[in-house]
Amino acid sequence: MRHWQLRSPVTEQEWQSYYHLRWQILRAPWQQPVGSEQDQLEQAAYHLMLVNNAGVIAGVGRLHKIDSETAQVRYMAVADEYQGKGVGSRILAGLEAQAVLWQCQRVQLNARETALAFYKNYGYKLIAPAPEQFGIAHSVMHKLVCLTNSAQHQLWCHQLNDTWQRTIPLSQHMQLTIASFNGNELRCNAPLAPNINLHHTMFAGSIYALATLTGWGMLYLQLQALGLQGDQVLAEGTIKYFKPVAELPQARCVLQNCIGDLNPLSEGQKVLQKIKVAIYSADKLAAEFTGRYAVLPVKGTVK
Repeated sequence: MRHWQLRSPVTEQEWQSYYHLRWQILRAPWQQPVGSEQDQLEQAAYHLMLVNNAGVIAGVGRLHKIDSETAQVRYMAVADEYQGKGVGSRILAGLEAQAVLWQCQRVQLNARETALAFYKNYGYKLIAPAPEQFGIAHSVMHKLVCLTNSAQHQLWCHQLNDTWQRTIPLSQHMQLTIASFNGNELRCNAPLAPNINLHHTMFAGSIYALATLTGWGMLYLQLQALGLQGDQVLAEGTIKYFKPVAELPQARCVLQNCIGDLNPLSEGQKVLQKIKVAIYSADKLAAEFTGRYAVLPVKGTVK
């Protein structure tokens, strides 16, 4: 959707429209009065809406803190005419990004039965039944947005870099390095000079390799945080190139874009995870990679 902006309401009219959409989608169909779409946490919460220049609001959502480690998404609503167009995805991503800024480790929500598939598609896991509302069954769902044990991040990155150097010779030729890792986002650099083509931009194969290795690295860091081991392989990968990488190549991967439960590996089961990586040229988006990675259990532990 072009010409739409994701932001918080500002004016009184925007706030009225924001709350009206909440009521219209989440309360009116069950004959609930105006005002029932709000609660006592509105002032302390973070609010988002997707709005165009004409002031039309396509969707809304809210985030508040449950405790220092957990933020909760509530009041996700998309106008009927904009459903199925990616509005909910954009709002959810914006709320998750705010949870990261709050330094929360996870995002929680109570999903209706009809929304379970949507949230599962974005990495949320069923935790427990939630209280019914208006006779509709709900389920508590969680998603990890930041790896714990921040004191261990530097050690994990050192181990990852050592693993690259020892087991993937291409990383040495590319001069791949870890720029930063904060528990949520992994950034990796590869200088232009050893990866240049005849057009003096980054070779397409190097872009693909940088993205692949960064996704592999984020998977490795998750396994470290979970105390798990396995053989990591790329099962499938696709990439879209938007512009040449002419300077300061960097790959960025956030935990929210790593979809797939890794815990069954502890029971000797193969696990899969879909990971998205963005490639930047001097802070401008140049390519997007999507990889499907598999982690194979250590031999002798398969059940």
